[in-house]
Amino acid sequence: MAGALLAAPVTTMAAEPGSTTTPAPCAARVAITVSADWARPRTAFRGWGTSLAWFASTIGDWPGPIRERLADLLYGPDGLGLTVARYNIGGGRKPGTPPLSRPNANVPGLWRMPEGATGLDWWRPDDPAMWDWSADSGQQWWLGAVRKRVPETQRLIEAAAYSPPWFMTVSGDVAGASAKQQPNLRPGLEPLFADYLVRAMQGLEARHGIRFHSLAPLNEPNTPYWVAGNRQEGNYFDPAGQSRMLLATAAALRAHGSPALLSAMDETNPDTFVKDWSGYSTPAKAVVRQLNVHTYSTTGATGPRDIAAVAGLPLWMSEVDLSAPNTVQDFSDPSSALALGEQIVLDLKRLEPEAWVLWQAVEPSALKGEAGSNWGLVRTDMSTRRPADMSLHVTAKYWAMASFSRHIRPGYRLVRNDDPDTITALSPDGRQAVVVHVNHGPYARKLTVTTRGLARARWRAEAVYQDARPRAQACPASGQPTVIAPPRAITTVLLRRP
Repeated sequence: MAGALLAAPVTTMAAEPGSTTTPAPCAARVAITVSADWARPRTAFRGWGTSLAWFASTIGDWPGPIRERLADLLYGPDGLGLTVARYNIGGGRKPGTPPLSRPNANVPGLWRMPEGATGLDWWRPDDPAMWDWSADSGQQWWLGAVRKRVPETQRLIEAAAYSPPWFMTVSGDVAGASAKQQPNLRPGLEPLFADYLVRAMQGLEARHGIRFHSLAPLNEPNTPYWVAGNRQEGNYFDPAGQSRMLLATAAALRAHGSPALLSAMDETNPDTFVKDWSGYSTPAKAVVRQLNVHTYSTTGATGPRDIAAVAGLPLWMSEVDLSAPNTVQDFSDPSSALALGEQIVLDLKRLEPEAWVLWQAVEPSALKGEAGSNWGLVRTDMSTRRPADMSLHVTAKYWAMASFSRHIRPGYRLVRNDDPDTITALSPDGRQAVVVHVNHGPYARKLTVTTRGLARARWRAEAVYQDARPRAQACPASGQPTVIAPPRAITTVLLRRP
């Protein structure tokens, strides 16, 4: 590439926003050279996101100023700048039955049960009276919030289902069958469930002026999690059952003229994803248009990458979150923020996904007497639908996420590098490079970024401040950018060509 490269200000989203630690001197204890082949950018990245599901279903019905602020924090250009949303088409429990024990996980279905209806076979999807478009108004509000904040050219909204409606299940419980690893969709109802999902998706599109990019009818299907009495919706499918459901959903998409991609299978980890895919029928593999995997375990992470490459399909890391081991709720917890950063680095380096999606950007705060955890980026009371205290607590994990999402934007291309703690990406026009480095250790690191594939030039780097505290320190450099990455922090370096 012709032309000189200049280093833009170094941005550090520290894992410890309240720290007053003085940056290490330029003679850092640990020296790391990040050698990236900038001339060979790989995966075109399409964006960062979150599942809406539970938090959106609750908070979408809160007072306007609170939900608008939260939407700005997540999807606004001055917030995280998320561009991907996964909308949960709820199954919905039988009227009059006790709710799921997790209060904010009770996402209603979009069906309506006629007065006097009995049994399980009363629902007719082509009857407008059997649809309730006022249901789940909270999560529906978020569709408009995302549309307002994310340009159409960058917006990716996926519809996802965790369970069929109760009247399509064997147990009558959307949490699962009466025993683990037993299918709960009644035999032969794959077409009816698929029709419900596609009609629901198209009804939401018409009412909210949006387009769904994809539809995911399966969620962590081949796992022992889903059983009646559980705290959330879920449904077991073995690979053969998954194949039947995918074929039925593809047929429903065609019948209704929907251009949405059929995605599969949102398995809980890469290893089980590989087992599921290997067990699919050839026709089922042929109708899948996007691959989704969760990374609650990282074993075998390159398997989905290779499957996507061979099949010629896009791959999403469509769900994960975590709290560092042995930590309790602490909004400024550095360990969980660093753990999130490491998770992102590992996922992007090994999976090379087109999108990276957090499970729930907002999680319930611990109740009095509970230790809690550090899941989520923002915490708030969701113990009831309308709690007295609706304060939003922005956590250190939020800033860890910002270190990536504010700078690696849709259209950037991931670039391979030789450092296990670093992600590198290149802008579409090749004029900006991004380096995000996670330093989990107790010592500062001296980062030198090589520019193989880009023209050599003089560099400058500047210290940048967050919360009026120094977060990174520049060292004089000749030919290559050099930056001191503080200990226990996430450092983002921007390199720009004039």
